[in-house]
Amino acid sequence: MRGVTVVTGTDTEVGKTVATAAMAAAALARGCSVAVLKPAQTGLADGEPGDVERVRQLAGEEVTGAELARYPEPLAPGTAARRAGLPSVTPGQVAEAARELAAVHDVVLVEGAGGLLVRYDDAGTTLADAARLLDADVVVVAAAGLGTLNATALTAEALRARGLRIRGVVIGSFPAEPGLAARCNVEDLPAAAGSALLGVLPAGAGAMATADFRAAAPGWLAAGLGGSRTGG
Repeated sequence: MRGVTVVTGTDTEVGKTVATAAMAAAALARGCSVAVLKPAQTGLADGEPGDVERVRQLAGEEVTGAELARYPEPLAPGTAARRAGLPSVTPGQVAEAARELAAVHDVVLVEGAGGLLVRYDDAGTTLADAARLLDADVVVVAAAGLGTLNATALTAEALRARGLRIRGVVIGSFPAEPGLAARCNVEDLPAAAGSALLGVLPAGAGAMATADFRAAAPGWLAAGLGGSRTGG
């Protein structure tokens, strides 16, 4: 896994940041230099640790972190920017920042806010517009349980309608004692997405110590994301 990869979720709170950290850890384990870019962080005041800091805490401080904008209210970036009276982030700015990071890093992970079509400004631009400018593959992070097949299929359909490539799907948090739906979804998600299941992260992974997380992360991800995971 080299170059720029965009990471989106099927919804909020599906484990996108922890999945980004796992991809960063797997790349580091393979000897790659890694940067993580968060175009817009919402719901936090200046000085509070955000998603970039969480990725670095889990994957390691050698990960370069970049955040383009921060808005205090926990809303979609476009809405949060408007309410705060602050400039919004444009796809062009995201693409420029990602290209600058890619010039000096082997792997750049661009983590979106919420789902693919969350608006970044009043013009209605989204993470998909930045992915198109970058000609980047997109990794979709999905929930494990009931309802995830529909959400994943809709996200995949939106990506393909925009001519974007899906690298694969990652389950962001898989329970230690999965129910019937979660067990079945491991088999059914590839069909819903039209793309491979490239990772399954255990619930609670985000609470692990850095050394433990880094040691375990490659085993959660398939070779398509730089890991060693095999099977279902």
